[in-house]
Amino acid sequence: MEFYAFDEAYYQRLRNGDPETEHHFVCYFSDLILIKLRSRLLPSDTIQEIQQETFARVLVALRKDAGLQKPDRLGAFVNSVCNNVMREHFRSNSRHDQLEGSFLDPPDHRADLDSVLVSQQAKSHVRRVLEQLPERDREVLREVFLEDEIGDRDQLCERLGIDRDYLRVLLHRAKKNFKSLYESMMAESSKKAKMG
Repeated sequence: MEFYAFDEAYYQRLRNGDPETEHHFVCYFSDLILIKLRSRLLPSDTIQEIQQETFARVLVALRKDAGLQKPDRLGAFVNSVCNNVMREHFRSNSRHDQLEGSFLDPPDHRADLDSVLVSQQAKSHVRRVLEQLPERDREVLREVFLEDEIGDRDQLCERLGIDRDYLRVLLHRAKKNFKSLYESMMAESSKKAKMG
């Protein structure tokens, strides 16, 4: 293969879309890119994709305002664009392969015994805390959060003989008391576990 010396005139013809210059450019660099990509043992359709993408990116870049500062470096520029396109191709294929591989592992539908145990312990702690709360706090929390059929808050206010504003106050106080008792119970539980 005969090496070509690129100059300013060639570069300007290429920028301006001269058909003969573009044909020469594609023919000249097709051979070089082909040698480069064949050494990586890529399939021919992949080689063609990378070649086409390289030429498209180079021509777009050359026609931008900044263009190429040194026309004699056109060969190095084409080579670096080709390297980038090739890396992107390998990266996208490796991501695609990883995704396909991750879908081969079927989900485990068996019961998660740890989460069941933790859930049962949490329910037990909540029950014990509720038992320690004053009757009114317990009633407000049960009615608002724990009943399956949460009734109308107006009905709850009527039953307790309070207005909605005061219900908010009671609810806030009950949640605060619950949180305080729950945190102290968990701290005590943790302390016992470390000692035992």
